[in-house]
Amino acid sequence: MLFNSYIYIFCFLPLAVVGYFLACRVGHRLGVAWLAASSVAFYGWWNPAYVPLLAVSVIVNHTAGRALSRRALAARDNRWPLTCAVAFNLLLLGVFKYADFATENLNRLLSLTLPEPGIVLPLAISFFTFQQVRYVAECARGTVREDDFTEYCLFVTFFPQLIAGPIVDHREMMPQFADPAGARPNWRNVAAGAQLFAVGLFKKAAVADTFAAWATLGFDHTPSPTMAEAWAAALSYTFQLYFDFSGYTDMATGSALMLNIRLPANFDSPYRALDIRDFWRRWHITLSRFLREYLYFPLGGSRGGEVRAARNVMITFLLGGLWHGAGWTFVAWGGLHGLGVVAHRMWERAGLRLPRALGWGVTFIFVCVCWVLFRAHSLADAWRIVTAMFSGPWTGLAPSVCRTDTGAEFVWLAIAAALGGCLLLPSSTRIPETYRPTAAALAIFATVWTVAFVNLSGYSEFIYFRF
Repeated sequence: MLFNSYIYIFCFLPLAVVGYFLACRVGHRLGVAWLAASSVAFYGWWNPAYVPLLAVSVIVNHTAGRALSRRALAARDNRWPLTCAVAFNLLLLGVFKYADFATENLNRLLSLTLPEPGIVLPLAISFFTFQQVRYVAECARGTVREDDFTEYCLFVTFFPQLIAGPIVDHREMMPQFADPAGARPNWRNVAAGAQLFAVGLFKKAAVADTFAAWATLGFDHTPSPTMAEAWAAALSYTFQLYFDFSGYTDMATGSALMLNIRLPANFDSPYRALDIRDFWRRWHITLSRFLREYLYFPLGGSRGGEVRAARNVMITFLLGGLWHGAGWTFVAWGGLHGLGVVAHRMWERAGLRLPRALGWGVTFIFVCVCWVLFRAHSLADAWRIVTAMFSGPWTGLAPSVCRTDTGAEFVWLAIAAALGGCLLLPSSTRIPETYRPTAAALAIFATVWTVAFVNLSGYSEFIYFRF
């Protein structure tokens, strides 16, 4: 079930919110059970066959978490039990997400003819797996404990963040569900959440999906792009992905806010970053936090000298790229970002600084070029676009990217407007704190809802749903 669908907007979300507050009038446990059941139904809407997989993952991790918590309380060694719990999660992720990729590469490397399993990627498996790895790790440290299965089920499956994050911490979520004040409607939160949801819907339906058409033409239907066509395609995807993920984040945060739940920040105007490390402090913040805490630091972090620090950065980014998708394009994308972070680290260690405008320009172009790998179907496909971006003739304003009802001038005008919006407009993530029920707020709400609904048509999933 998509956030940008009529069934979610007019049926599921109102029923989930109203049902939760009505159930909480009877008792807190009933409210928790209602949200957990609603979240499982939300997940199963796409393919009910994968609900048992989610259930097995939840049951095993809850059982492991309770056992690890008891051992931590008794000051017993948790290394092997934790290793087994993490191995279960990674095995589950490996089988369902990487089996085909591994088989294909084994066949190529060893000249084998092993049949590919052909497993369809279960929705959200990367997100709920990482979330539960974090949970069992915290249980092993003795910092969290969850005995109630229904509450744990809600923690994992809470529908606003289940499909594409953020990757939440048990300590961030469960105190909010336990707060008695959260069991009663807060009309300011409902209004602010609805406005934030409307802004996210506008970003997705009116902006991201518009750029998606141009990106698809440039990447998939232009065999020999000119420089203008390659840049138009790359920039179109750059803004498609930005507004798609930002829109999803706004809709997830807005949906949760209507239930008096504040999700952790996951997106903070990343195209304003002045260097590549700043970009990763702003883009998919909770994934960066997870990789830093559970991969980079355990590897040694920056301890042991610059060579080891560079090695740890590269391992973290290569695995972070692989987390996004089972393909060498994602590994290369992660590797390029790792090299960028290492280069920036060396640049800073040398005491060098770029002017702010130049630093922003270098960062934005680097990120844009890297997104080509993220979007391309293969390394050869990415190379075709990147070489055209830097070596082909300009020859006009990218006509092949504009085989729609719009002209080339409109494409470039939209790109310029999107860039200006990313740099100059206030971040929508501030709406929960700054919202005031004024006439201006009502006018903004009505405008973005109207424009979003005019552009809302067909099936348009969020890019991060694939991961």
